[in-house]
Amino acid sequence: MKHILSALVLNRPGVLAHVAGMFAARAFNIDSLTVGRTDDAELSRMTIVVIGDDRVVEQVRKQLAKIVSVVKVQDFAGQDVVARDLMLISVSAPPEKRPEILALIEMFNAKVVDIGPKFVMVEVCGPETKIEAFIDAARPYGVRNVVRTGTVAMARYNRSQSE
Repeated sequence: MKHILSALVLNRPGVLAHVAGMFAARAFNIDSLTVGRTDDAELSRMTIVVIGDDRVVEQVRKQLAKIVSVVKVQDFAGQDVVARDLMLISVSAPPEKRPEILALIEMFNAKVVDIGPKFVMVEVCGPETKIEAFIDAARPYGVRNVVRTGTVAMARYNRSQSE
């Protein structure tokens, strides 16, 4: 089962290496890892996707919480979350196929970010399933290059949550 963990960490050199080292030392696999600054310059947020049963993920969560530079760990299991991935994909687009490709882009609510004589670069944002579906739909035209982020996620606001 796929679990999304969020770790608020000190924005210091070596923190990412320390966290990744903890995963490696305990033979936990990271399916996806993204890191970015928060609104507080002292903190960054890591979003880590782990595949495993509840016991394995609970172990991961506890090990993360033991790391000194980790301020807070949250497991989104059982919560209503918004999760998104971002992809840039370059697709072969000869002039005679362009209308089809542009229709595909529109159908996926994607965005053209660069265009050349024989290709189009597209930005696709959404759940991982949408990203995968776009790759599959673009494959017959010729996928030239793909770059993807990992998952970012945030729990939906719930009136019963205290701020």
